[in-house]
Amino acid sequence: MALPFLPGNSPNINLLKEKFHKSQHFDYSSGVPLLAGIEKPGIGGELLLGQRIKPKSSVYPKVATGGLPSWVAFDKQALCFEAYFQETVPDIPNETNRIRKCKIYFYLEDDTIQVVEPQYKNSGIPQGTLIRRQRIPLPPPKQEQFYNVFHFNLNQQMVLFAQTFTVTNCDQFTRNFLTKCGVILNDPVAVPEDPYRSLREKMEKSMSPLRPYERRDTLKQFLEYDCKVLRFFCFWDDTQAIYGDLRELVLHYYLADDTLEIREVIPPNSGRVTASKFLRRSKLPKHASKHLNLPGEVTDRTVLNVLASTRQGDRFILDSLKTAAIQEEFYKDCDLTVGGELNVWGRKVIIADCDDFTKDYYRYKYGIEDFNPVKYKAPVVPKPPKLVPPYNGFGSEEDSLSSCQRLLPKPPQKDLHKFMEHDRYGLQSNVLKYFAKMVTNSQVDSEREFIISFYLSDDSISVFERSQKNSGVLGGMFLARGRVKKPGQELFKSEPSEYFIAQDLYVGATLCLNNRLFQLLDADEYTLNYLEQHAEQFPKANFGTILAKLRSIPEEKQRDIRNFLTLNDPTNTGFVTFESFRGLLMATECGLSEHEVLVLGRSFSEHQQPEADVGLMLAVAQDVLKKKDFDQIADMTRVFEHHDLTKTGRTSIKEAMTICRTFQVPLSDNLLTCLLQKFADGDQINYNTFLDGINWLNHPAPPVMPDELLKFDVKLRRDGSRVKSINYSSLVQKVFPGVSNTVDPESAASA
Repeated sequence: MALPFLPGNSPNINLLKEKFHKSQHFDYSSGVPLLAGIEKPGIGGELLLGQRIKPKSSVYPKVATGGLPSWVAFDKQALCFEAYFQETVPDIPNETNRIRKCKIYFYLEDDTIQVVEPQYKNSGIPQGTLIRRQRIPLPPPKQEQFYNVFHFNLNQQMVLFAQTFTVTNCDQFTRNFLTKCGVILNDPVAVPEDPYRSLREKMEKSMSPLRPYERRDTLKQFLEYDCKVLRFFCFWDDTQAIYGDLRELVLHYYLADDTLEIREVIPPNSGRVTASKFLRRSKLPKHASKHLNLPGEVTDRTVLNVLASTRQGDRFILDSLKTAAIQEEFYKDCDLTVGGELNVWGRKVIIADCDDFTKDYYRYKYGIEDFNPVKYKAPVVPKPPKLVPPYNGFGSEEDSLSSCQRLLPKPPQKDLHKFMEHDRYGLQSNVLKYFAKMVTNSQVDSEREFIISFYLSDDSISVFERSQKNSGVLGGMFLARGRVKKPGQELFKSEPSEYFIAQDLYVGATLCLNNRLFQLLDADEYTLNYLEQHAEQFPKANFGTILAKLRSIPEEKQRDIRNFLTLNDPTNTGFVTFESFRGLLMATECGLSEHEVLVLGRSFSEHQQPEADVGLMLAVAQDVLKKKDFDQIADMTRVFEHHDLTKTGRTSIKEAMTICRTFQVPLSDNLLTCLLQKFADGDQINYNTFLDGINWLNHPAPPVMPDELLKFDVKLRRDGSRVKSINYSSLVQKVFPGVSNTVDPESAASA
């Protein structure tokens, strides 16, 4: 029994409903009111009475695309089906219907379908694309839906725009795809025979044309060998003729069409007129006739005159047997071999050699391995050396030499490649700096200190003298930058002078610069690292060469060295001082220079860095920031907090260095690196403490003296102060592994 339609007895359909918007169904177009929203829903997005919404995509892409859109998951993927449809042919008694084959393509990315009919020769009907690519609706009464992947199967009929197609077969990709989708495919069926097409095929087979088509397919050869040319070096001996000589030729054989051309190599100042080609590109006959054939005398086809009458006229027939054809043999690639002869229209051309591509071609195709060239040239007479006049003293030697090489002298060219490779780049200065003193008997000059700089970009040298208090000598530039000649060379000579190079400078070497002797006593850290990194160019810094020299000394000296090192380590720590180690090697006379001893000590040294005062470092840093008026500490704090994703107040040292360089903090790299390491705990740094320490506005440090500011400026450092002790135990094991460890006091004392 139904309840009466009274308030409270019927449910409220709008209960818990949130959307009440209305779709726009009416609009104006060119001033005419019309219904524009046939497919739009009603109030709140609900469908109207009897309204159906067409699906926007296939069923398959929503399920198995892995969250990707269909146009990405199924890009360039299509299902291919073979089908046919039957067409009625009216008003033709011999043909009532026609079977037309076609292919149906289903594109998975957007569920579009395309129907294409292959074109047949002389069909007389328009063929090609029958249905352009689009979404095709199902036949009535389901015209609101479209075809998807599950509507396809073999041995079934499909109605596409009122045309019935029968699907007969599909390709392997389509079969695998539908099988994975769970579609059970039917067995493929054969296409019914078209009687009219069978009749046409029989007629074409029985036709015997008067001029049969002779197919000469050269496209394959062209596509395979296009732009591939064999090159041979030939010569033609024309010495028997008057004023004849040996002519050098270059033969090009084109594999694309079996043609060849010959070019002549005309040497300079030969007196011959330059010709473009010795033989133009064409096919070269093996047996040249005495006279040239007239135009039209040699053709591809021959015609026979079977009847010649004034009444009945002339009758011709095509010579299909080619009984009167002129057969000519042309040179092929198999006829061209090194040492072979060619008949170039009566001229005897001999092949002397070929290039590497030609050799590989014959080696791969014909298995030929003998490519010995034919020697036809006389040995080249060496040119007499050009005598250069001696240097006259005006300008540089290179400038004077260029005036002797050409009428219009040009300035000497610099080595631009070397300059670009070794010029200053970033922190790489490519300048080798050595600490030196003057070798002289004068007590005042012997105490003067010099810095010798060698520039790798142009092999130039500059000497700077360090100023000393109360020495009576003014410091400054001692020798301007320039290339320096080695001593002991004649001034006016034809040979170029020798200049100092980078290999001539090492610790312990003595240089003569402008008649002044300088001894190199030390080098900075950058110079030593550069020499060790390029040990193949600098023998004095080659660790392998140094070890070979030590291993080559007699076994008795090796035992003495080991005993001396053991006695100098009474506590058996495995370390000795560098001065003791250096004095031992220099007194042993093992052939090592000062630089080689220093490299050996650096390799087995124990580096001890002195502890720096953190307060002094912060004071120096604040003094520099204050002078540069650097006030971006607050901005740096925000950037550090932005990069601190975990909000722990810590970040990596590498990231902190990057942020400091981004803000262009005006501190030297040495000082900034030391500060970051002091505030670091492992690989992390407490950036709040670091920023508070360098904040000269909120946390000012006590002022510092000017001499204390120079302690963190890296200019020139001494290696002797860096190498403190030598790990002689590892050195002995690596250099003298076979020497016994027995200590002889007498031999050690004598050492």
